[in-house]
Amino acid sequence: MKFFDEARIEVIAGDGGNGAATFRREKYIPMGGPDGGDGGKGGDVYAVGDRNLNTLIDFRYKRTFLAERGENGRGADCYGKGGNDIELRMPVGTIVSLQETGEIIADLDHDGKRVLIAKGGRGGLGNLHFKTSTNRAPRKKTMGQEGERKSLNLELKVLADVGLLGMPNAGKSTFIRAVSSAKPKVADYPFTTLAPNLGVVRTSENRSFVIADIPGLIEGAADGAGLGHQFLRHLQRTHILLHIVDLAPFDPEADPVHDAHAIVEELRKYDESLYQKRRWLVLNKLDLIPDEDERKERIAAFLDAYGPIERHFEVSAISRQGCQEVVFAIQDLLDEEKAAAQAAADAAALEAAATPDFEAADDDIPTDDADDEDYEDEDDDENRNP
Repeated sequence: MKFFDEARIEVIAGDGGNGAATFRREKYIPMGGPDGGDGGKGGDVYAVGDRNLNTLIDFRYKRTFLAERGENGRGADCYGKGGNDIELRMPVGTIVSLQETGEIIADLDHDGKRVLIAKGGRGGLGNLHFKTSTNRAPRKKTMGQEGERKSLNLELKVLADVGLLGMPNAGKSTFIRAVSSAKPKVADYPFTTLAPNLGVVRTSENRSFVIADIPGLIEGAADGAGLGHQFLRHLQRTHILLHIVDLAPFDPEADPVHDAHAIVEELRKYDESLYQKRRWLVLNKLDLIPDEDERKERIAAFLDAYGPIERHFEVSAISRQGCQEVVFAIQDLLDEEKAAAQAAADAAALEAAATPDFEAADDDIPTDDADDEDYEDEDDDENRNP
């Protein structure tokens, strides 16, 4: 199935039903009065995150979604039935925004999240609501309101803890095959990966993380070279980026340092926050450099020319040498971030619990005016019941 991560759709909530203007007419009841019921509410449109979906293919061909209209009111105080709501199930990680303004109205960041994206119209009022002591036979009713109509953009950003980054044919797909159960296509030519791949890396029975492999970037991607920046959005939710570098390229004129800097520059052009995200270097394909001294010299020369980096690893993804060290380092980092986030949340909860709610306390204290009103009420009761 082809991977689709963008779609444009139109959603139309149901219109409200019209109110009725009828009168009760029965034998021996000549003036039964108004009995027109209200119209039913129009159906709403909801977006729901579903972890069983991984693409927006369902919105590729069907692009208009219409909720049910509310029924009209009828006589004998019969109210119209409300229209049925519809749910649009989307992959977890989908962002729903308005086409006209770009405003985000839903971010389905976890499974089962349900967000109202188009509200149905209210039903009209029947003449039952307009009767008064001076107008006992109202012929007035109101029409149902129209449901909301919106043109929406759907954009899928996959949810992953780790993202793989690098030039085409740097060994990203081989690396994700080595550390997870994912089986992306691997070949000896560039751009074998044409869509993002997700893999679950399990380090123990209760510890795991998700890794995402996207198609390779090349210099000039910001101007549309290669596949451009089309898939970089899938790295925006990650906690850490692994920059895979091929230290033994087939082209003898290739410069790994220049290529690595070009990838980083493309990140900066696309999104500054993505550029600032934590990045580790993974020096790959060391098995193609059999001489150990030459391997050390090439690694040292690359690191000196590349510049300062937080952390780097030396691996051979095809033989899985050094891959476990990378996996456990990532797991330790993610566990530390999770523990820090939990500690911050607990501290915030304790601080909120320790802070007294003065406004609520003030509301509970009776005022003098309230006491005066109570005394006045008691005096009135005594005067009424001597």
